[in-house]
Amino acid sequence: MPPRVIPTARQVRLGAELRRLREAAGLVSRDVAAWLGTNQAQISNIESGKHGISEERLRKLAEHYSCDDAQLINALAEMANERSTGWWEEYRGVLPPKALDLAELEHHAAYARLFEVVHIPGVLQTEEHVHAASMFVAPRLTEADHELRVAFRMRRQQVIASGTPYDVIIHEAALRMHVGGSKVARAQLEHLREASGRESVTLRVIPFAAEGFAGAGLSMQYVGGVVPQLDTVQIDTPHGAEFIDAPARLNRYRTWVEIFDKAALPQEASLDLIHRIAQEL
Repeated sequence: MPPRVIPTARQVRLGAELRRLREAAGLVSRDVAAWLGTNQAQISNIESGKHGISEERLRKLAEHYSCDDAQLINALAEMANERSTGWWEEYRGVLPPKALDLAELEHHAAYARLFEVVHIPGVLQTEEHVHAASMFVAPRLTEADHELRVAFRMRRQQVIASGTPYDVIIHEAALRMHVGGSKVARAQLEHLREASGRESVTLRVIPFAAEGFAGAGLSMQYVGGVVPQLDTVQIDTPHGAEFIDAPARLNRYRTWVEIFDKAALPQEASLDLIHRIAQEL
C-alpha cells in the first residue's frame, strides 16, 4: 500500500507517540527496522503517520521499547484500529484538511478547556454569528462557500450535545464584539447563557477589571485525551488550526490554564455580566 499523501493530524499523532517511545528507549529506527524484519523507510513512514500499523505490531513495538504504561498502549492500539470515518470526511477536498483535523480532535476529546479573548468559541457560536464572521474574514467567497463553512461549524457543535465536558472561559472583550451587528450579538450572548445550562458546559468570564491579567494573546483550546500523554492544545493561526502535543509545551499550556482559571469569575457572576452586556446592546 502506498504511503498516505496527507495523513490526518490524528494519524500523525499516533506515529509521533511511537517515535517518542522509541527515542525514550534509546533506539534508532534502523535497528528497530532490522528487529521487526522490515526496512528503515517503513519505520519512518509509520512514525510520520504516512503508514498505518496493526495493533499486533504496535504492541510488539511497545514491548520492545520497554513501555509498561498499559493505559497508553491500549489508547494507541485503539487509534491504530480505527477504520471508520467520521462525518467530517464528507468535507474532504472541499474544506482545508486542518479544519477536518479539528473536528476529529473534538470528536475524540475526553474533555476540553477553552479560552478566548476576542472570539466566541466556535462550538458555542450561533448560525448567524458564524455567517457574519465568515463574510467578514473571507468576503470574496461565494454564498455557497459561506453556507458550506457555516454548515461545517454547526456540525462541529455536536460535541456539546454529545455531553463532552467543556470548560469555557471567555474574556469580556469577546462578549462586547458586535459581530454581525447588535441584534446578532445580543442573540449570541443569550445563546451563551442557554448553553451554560447544559450539564456538560461550564462558562465563565474574565472581566476587564481582573487584576494583573495579561493573557490577551493566549487564546487556545486544551483538549484532553483518554490518557494525559495524548492531550493536545489547538490554537488558531492565520493559516488554520495548529496542534501542539510536545510534552514540554503541553506543560506550559497547563500552567496557563491554571492562570485563566484563577482569573475568571464564578459561573453565576459570569452569567450576570453576560446579561448586563446584552442589555446594553
